[in-house]
Amino acid sequence: MTNLTTRNGAPLSRLTFGTMQFGGTADAVESEAMYDAARAAGINHFDTAVGYTGGAAETILGKLIKDHRDDIYLATKVGYVGGASRENITKHFDTCRKQLDQDTVDLLYMHRFDDETPLEETFSTLAELQSTGAIRHIGVSNYAAWQVMKAQAVAQSLGTQIDAMQPMYSLVKRQTEVEIFPMAQDQGITIIPYSPLGGGLLTGKYAKGGTGRLTDDARYKARYGQSWMHETATALAALSDDIGIDPATLAVRWVLAHPARPLPIISARSVVQLQPSLAASDAELPPDLYAQITALSTAPAPATDRLEEG
Repeated sequence: MTNLTTRNGAPLSRLTFGTMQFGGTADAVESEAMYDAARAAGINHFDTAVGYTGGAAETILGKLIKDHRDDIYLATKVGYVGGASRENITKHFDTCRKQLDQDTVDLLYMHRFDDETPLEETFSTLAELQSTGAIRHIGVSNYAAWQVMKAQAVAQSLGTQIDAMQPMYSLVKRQTEVEIFPMAQDQGITIIPYSPLGGGLLTGKYAKGGTGRLTDDARYKARYGQSWMHETATALAALSDDIGIDPATLAVRWVLAHPARPLPIISARSVVQLQPSLAASDAELPPDLYAQITALSTAPAPATDRLEEG
């Protein structure tokens, strides 16, 4: 497995902080307060993207890390719109560097798979950025396992490799367990999953009639709109009441506890909202409690047509 470290050689924190809400639902003041809280909790890995909040997320993050850049592992993403061509990657990455006010980043992701651009074009561009020192590591986000393996073969033919990947993973989104986790472990790819709180569903607030992305954003409403997901969230909230641990803490801690050792991305709109997720790094999760939480949702079927022989 690639040894992902900060520029000064420190290992990555078990939690990653995502800046998707910087400059949007979190203004510059609140963003800085969350950044400070994350750093105080030991987080040194920060994730952003060229298009988050129209570029404001990178601009805010760039200012916050400027005075201690070597202590921070900086990851960003390109290619969510416009595809994975050399031209688009170059254009987006130039924008990243301007917004971040940084010449280099530690990890550059392709934000999603592009089936219209040859992988050789995409990964030769990334390999060149890596060889010049503009990026240290290569990542992919929202790729299926078979897409990662195709891309990995191309990357290896170019003398490099995919070092990290960013799938969706939570107690109500477990498909990643079927092929992505085993593939990543086999290939030595660090797993940095997003949405460990299921878009906020697993905080328990929606069971209490709260509002947020799942009520206001059609995409999130569809993503987490199945009744069993809400039943799982309600059951997790009941369990959290019984044992006196916030459901968000349990949800993030459950992701952390997977044997693949993922580094989940946490995020929030405010420090108050962030605190339960930060607490996950110190929360105890004995095997019996892990199993109890796991049983609140249905495990996806293995990737085989011979289930009866398993």
